[in-house]
Amino acid sequence: MKVVIKYILFFTSLLMVITTKAQPVLKTDVLVIGASASGIAAGIQSARMGVNTMITEPTTWLGGMITAAGVSAFDGNHSLPSGLFGEFREALHKVYGGPSKVSTGWVSNTLFEPHVGDSIFKSMVLQTKGLTVKYQFQFLRVLKNNDTITGAVFVDEPSNQQITIYARQVIDATELGDVLANAGVPYSLGMEASAATGEDVHVSETNDIVQDITYVAILKDYGMGVDKTIAKPKNYDPAEFDGACTDYYFNTANPKPNVDAIKMLNYGKLPNQKYMINWPNRGNDIYLNVVEMDEANRQSELVKAKEQTLRFIYFIQYQLGFKNLGLADDEFPTYDKLPLIPYHRESRRVKGLVRFHVKHIAKPFDALSPLYRTGIAVGDYPIDHHHKKNIKAPQHLDFYPVPSFNIPLGSLIPQRVSGLIIAEKSISVSNVVNGTTRLQAIALLIGQAAGTLAALSVQQNLDAQEIPVRKVQLGLLNSNAYIMPYYDVSLSHNYFVAAQKIGATGILKGEGVPFSWANRTLFYPDSLVNRLALIKDLADFYMLPSTNKTYLTLLEAIDIIIEIAKKNNLQQKQSTWNFNNKKMLSDQIQNAWKQWKFGSFNTDMPLTRIQFAQLIDATINPFELKQIDHNGKIKSTY
Repeated sequence: MKVVIKYILFFTSLLMVITTKAQPVLKTDVLVIGASASGIAAGIQSARMGVNTMITEPTTWLGGMITAAGVSAFDGNHSLPSGLFGEFREALHKVYGGPSKVSTGWVSNTLFEPHVGDSIFKSMVLQTKGLTVKYQFQFLRVLKNNDTITGAVFVDEPSNQQITIYARQVIDATELGDVLANAGVPYSLGMEASAATGEDVHVSETNDIVQDITYVAILKDYGMGVDKTIAKPKNYDPAEFDGACTDYYFNTANPKPNVDAIKMLNYGKLPNQKYMINWPNRGNDIYLNVVEMDEANRQSELVKAKEQTLRFIYFIQYQLGFKNLGLADDEFPTYDKLPLIPYHRESRRVKGLVRFHVKHIAKPFDALSPLYRTGIAVGDYPIDHHHKKNIKAPQHLDFYPVPSFNIPLGSLIPQRVSGLIIAEKSISVSNVVNGTTRLQAIALLIGQAAGTLAALSVQQNLDAQEIPVRKVQLGLLNSNAYIMPYYDVSLSHNYFVAAQKIGATGILKGEGVPFSWANRTLFYPDSLVNRLALIKDLADFYMLPSTNKTYLTLLEAIDIIIEIAKKNNLQQKQSTWNFNNKKMLSDQIQNAWKQWKFGSFNTDMPLTRIQFAQLIDATINPFELKQIDHNGKIKSTY
């Protein structure tokens, strides 16, 4: 009997060992690696489109730089409330009581407490069917089958157990592009020489310099008379921060500051008497290039960034006299009350199907490749580079003037690799352009586009680069997202979709205007259609004959519609409009004119741009009439 019990115990123990060593395997349709700003948006969008989606995240927070890094102030897009960015911002307004309640600091129109942002994202996840989040999952390596990414392996940190996750589509939404690097996907890192990109930015040689990073801090006002001064940090010297503000400026060799201490703090003032400390001028930026390090060495090096911020906090408390401002005790679940992660402004940048350059932003309608036609995310912030803590870096890139812009779909898709979509700050852009595409609202929108592309890829059983550009754009438009960065045709406009779609065809081009901190592209909806410009812009669809007329009339527009319909056999493809009978078509349009609330109907009347956009979108739908490739060029008819 004892022998039997002995063997039972032995085999039970053996079974336990085997079970313990067995590596759990999970499966999903879309796997998003990293719950960064892009990652959380990608996961939500993919699941909302009906695809089983899983997000893995090494921390316990959602939102990356927006929340876990403490950069809780949106840079740009105030007038472009696109998609999930607009939805998230609206949720903030509900929490705090309206837009004015989050316009607390001068760096942004929208500032909020990081933990509130995290809670909003977690609430959105709970409301999204088919979405799972795995917290404290540290990425180890990708799974590959030849040139196809099939999943990834992680360490579940609480149990120290390896977990394998297989997926039909993987999205790299990590802060530094760790997935694409591990997969062996070609990428760039650092500054490119002007000769390499064709950008006139006065960088003579390609180098590995990245932007300064920041370990942000959130300070809280504990009230007058309360002393929250931290222990004096080692190596503290107030001269390090000489020139951060006019209240402490002695070394005139440093650039002269233009703000006093109060204004410096109010830069990132948050609701509920808190302050985001993310000050670039003689403040807590630091140059550390940790991108190519493994995780252990990164964490070791990042201690220097924390020390930099603690010295600056001590400077604010002791040297400037704000002893009542202490590290917030109700923000981050960390032992030192600092954010869960640092603010990385730059990452590896994948070599994608297209590379987005300054010229595509500065003059999108004149570029050889009309990438604007393939837009999937919009931004309006200036090009902003942080290099003040690295004397080897050029110092001239702070605010390179550009209009608002849209990011091309092809910048999310790597070359020669299947099963992988790139998001966050690792999309295919030049180093200079990264200075604007890196920002919070844009990262959310890049993620939403990545989630749309991934979901369509799964649903249609095609690789991401085989999904038609227009299908992705329609998915985004159906989600209240912008594909064109038009300032003067807002999301609430009755003909927002028409302006977006016709703008993306190039039939009606906008005008980009660099404008301070909020650049613009104008559609001019109420201006009349310039007939001479239309001859060139309509050429892919119809050769409009030349006349001495200045503006396009409604009668001519009807003739254009009939000719394009005949050329593309639209009468056989749909029966809503009678393209074969001009009188009947005119009557149909007149009835629609009333529904569109365009006022009087006279075939001799000149058309406004928004009237023409709505008219041709409703009738011949040129947006879907012809496919475009990832360079924005016409491919063929559907």
